Amino acid sequence: MPVSHQNRKTPVTLLAVSIGLALQMGAAAHAQEATPAGEGAAQEAVDTTLDTISVTGYRASLEKALDIKRGEAGVVDAIVAEDIADFPDMNLAESLQRIPGVSITRDGGEGRNISVRGLGPQFTRVRINGIEALATGGGTDTAGGVNRGRGFDFNTFASELFSQLVVRKTSSADVEEGSLGATVDLRTARPFDYDGFTMVVGGQASYNDLLKETDPRGTFLISNTFADNTIGALLSVAYTDRKVIEEGSDSVRWWTAQSGTNFFNPSSPYTAALSPNVFHPRIPRYNVYLHDQERVGVTGSLQFKPNDATELSFDALYARFDANRYQDNINAVSFSRTNAAGKQNTIVRDGEIDANGNLVYGLFDNVDIRSEGRYDEQTTEFKQWGAELRHRFSDSLSMHALLGGVKSTYENPIQTTVIMDKFDVDGYSWDYRGNSRLPVFNYGNMDPLDPNGWTLAEIRLRPQSTTNEYDAQQIDLTWIASSYFTLKGGVHHKDYTFESREWRRSSETVVPAMTSATLAGLLRQFGTYGIGAGGVNRWLVPDVNAFQQALGIHDGTGIYQVYDNLSSLAANNRTVNEKSLGYYVQGDFNFDIGAVPVRGNVGVRRVDTELTSDGWSFVGGVPVPTRVVHEYSDTLPSFNLAAEITPDFVVRLSGAEVMTRPNLGFLNPGATVSASGGAFTVTTGNPKLEPFRAKTLDLNLEWYFTNEALLSLGVFYKDIDSYIQNSRETRPYNTSGLPNELLNGTIATPEDIFTFNQPLNTPGGELRGYELSYQQPFTFLPGFWQDFGVQLNYTYVDSDIQYLSSAGVPTVKGPMVGLSKNAWNATLYYDNSKFAARVSAAYRDEFVNTIPGREGSDVEATSEFTTVDASLSYNVTDKLTISLEGLNLTDEWTDMWMDTAGDRSIAYTHTGRQYMLGFRYKF
Repeated sequence: MPVSHQNRKTPVTLLAVSIGLALQMGAAAHAQEATPAGEGAAQEAVDTTLDTISVTGYRASLEKALDIKRGEAGVVDAIVAEDIADFPDMNLAESLQRIPGVSITRDGGEGRNISVRGLGPQFTRVRINGIEALATGGGTDTAGGVNRGRGFDFNTFASELFSQLVVRKTSSADVEEGSLGATVDLRTARPFDYDGFTMVVGGQASYNDLLKETDPRGTFLISNTFADNTIGALLSVAYTDRKVIEEGSDSVRWWTAQSGTNFFNPSSPYTAALSPNVFHPRIPRYNVYLHDQERVGVTGSLQFKPNDATELSFDALYARFDANRYQDNINAVSFSRTNAAGKQNTIVRDGEIDANGNLVYGLFDNVDIRSEGRYDEQTTEFKQWGAELRHRFSDSLSMHALLGGVKSTYENPIQTTVIMDKFDVDGYSWDYRGNSRLPVFNYGNMDPLDPNGWTLAEIRLRPQSTTNEYDAQQIDLTWIASSYFTLKGGVHHKDYTFESREWRRSSETVVPAMTSATLAGLLRQFGTYGIGAGGVNRWLVPDVNAFQQALGIHDGTGIYQVYDNLSSLAANNRTVNEKSLGYYVQGDFNFDIGAVPVRGNVGVRRVDTELTSDGWSFVGGVPVPTRVVHEYSDTLPSFNLAAEITPDFVVRLSGAEVMTRPNLGFLNPGATVSASGGAFTVTTGNPKLEPFRAKTLDLNLEWYFTNEALLSLGVFYKDIDSYIQNSRETRPYNTSGLPNELLNGTIATPEDIFTFNQPLNTPGGELRGYELSYQQPFTFLPGFWQDFGVQLNYTYVDSDIQYLSSAGVPTVKGPMVGLSKNAWNATLYYDNSKFAARVSAAYRDEFVNTIPGREGSDVEATSEFTTVDASLSYNVTDKLTISLEGLNLTDEWTDMWMDTAGDRSIAYTHTGRQYMLGFRYKF
């Protein structure tokens, strides 16, 4: 895989050297005299000031989060570090799901993406220290595979690198555009957050009860202020080594037993299975994944405060996430082959069909058995730097400037699958009758552990990579016109580039001639860990590493050479560049209406976007470079109003027009043009898409009825004016924005009518819901009980979106993809000066993954799930803390299925429980 590497000094490297020198100087000064940081020095990139980040315990963390929420004009929720370099959860996504309206999706047993109020990951923007960022990686095929979209992969980072998360659910003119769901602000620690010299070290041993192995995890932070508290330096490091088993059954969807060339042998004795109303699994199998992950994160910060009017901060973040993965399975591939050698040759000896038309038991002859061994090497490398200046020209006029860059690179240089087959096995059976999710397989006259008789069928080499890069600059001015009114204005510029590459062999079925005995020497055994799989739970699979050693399949030569100009790869070899210029004006107000204090803001934001999309089109099999340029503009008014009806009761009302740019997968300019006879078709992306656009309205009632307590109700409504779906329509070629040169060599002209298969802007629909939240320490109880407390929230969301069929015809109205109608979180905690404990449960209702579903189903969806976590910690001394944590204590299974009436399993997997024993020491 031709990936270039440049060894050059990045801003991250230079800042790290500077911090190291500064901390060395500061540590020497500390040995003589410790100097506390100047009062009021800490200033956040997200415009939220805390008294101190050094909180002590879960209860104090909740109190700080409430302070942030209460002080904002819009609807905001926050999570704050429990202590220095000690976030409440192992993973950022796991922490975010504690916030009302936030749900997560998992990959490999840990949170990967978030949805906010029913809107999926692509509708949420993430900023790190005020700069928009996008970290992407790879996952299992059922979990979405390689992330080539706008959704942020939170599993890239260790949570200890961050001191707080802020989720902004309403919009204001001074916050950049791009979110229909929420803007999530992640903030790393800065030296002025702490008083003078601070150093913390921590470690954990993590144990997975399926794999039965122990892995290390560690964190380190050092910070100091010196030169009369005008200079500060901070460095933090986090490391995680994690191995996890994921196992379960997989069907690769169910489909009809009889349709066109898709049919069983007509001589089958069990004739009921020949009906087109009967459905069966396409590729029934058990999958076993071994996730071998290593996560490293480093943050650095330098701060300068030469006087009370000026503060300059330099921040850097580096993260590297290595996620290697083995995936092994053995399956009955005949049922997905619609040819004479496949399903048409398969005889159904016996069976049973349930009331939903599912062939839940089948006994078959002439079945081809396939064994697949896959190995992935994956690395996500994330780099960000930022420089922030705050300067007050006078008591009424101040400036904020921010300059920074982000680069996230995902590389998958090895994605290799080696496949072998055994043909015409008799007596093969599946049985879903005892468990519709975990079937029993019997392999008839084939011994799954017999290395003889296999045939090498395919060698798939599919290296790939993606890059996301941001350059951002902004400047904001604030004028305090009076004690009642403040005027703000600013200009924000972003230059974003996305690049995707993929390579493959020209033919994956071209394999070296190999005897059965030679092939037998390149195999290994695999099996399940926590499930019996019907008694047969060990099989043979090709060993990818053995094939590399024997054949050099990763050397890129001969029959193993890979290419990036194949027509099948047009969708994944492309570049998108977006340049946006936004400018805004906003008025902040603070006055009394009678005895009621009222505060808030009203403003308008204008943003102009220029999009350039480069890719490949294929005409007659010949690749042609294709570029499409598109420009669009948005004017986005907003307001946020907060009225303190009483000192403890706040009413908030917010409204805005918002937009989210089209998902990157829709913007592929590559097209396949076919013009033969009277059939003129174009299959393509659509770089001319307009953004998702919506109008939003929020009403929140918040009662802070005692210290550290809140009871709130929030109601929200979104009118989604513009949605994006794949569609088919007929129109002249010259209305598409594609170059006329793609028609060269065809009989068509630009004025001819073509059938376009591409994503289009379509009407959206309404989304509405409400959030309930309650939290309170039980300080009103006597003695021991006053150290308990509770945090509860519940969210209801519903939507009506008009969906189109593959032919572009309106079919059904249904919920938005990824939307769970019901979600709740509950935490019961105990916290005193010595001992702390908590148990948390998070529930997410079922949600749709695809609508309409494939294979004639109405939907493809994921079932509801509840995860339970717990933790204990004990302060041995003021400096030493020991802890014990348990994650996924109920070993929750992920259940993906299709068709509401048929309830047919797609994938059903689990990852086991995880326990962590650790310590933290503060110097």
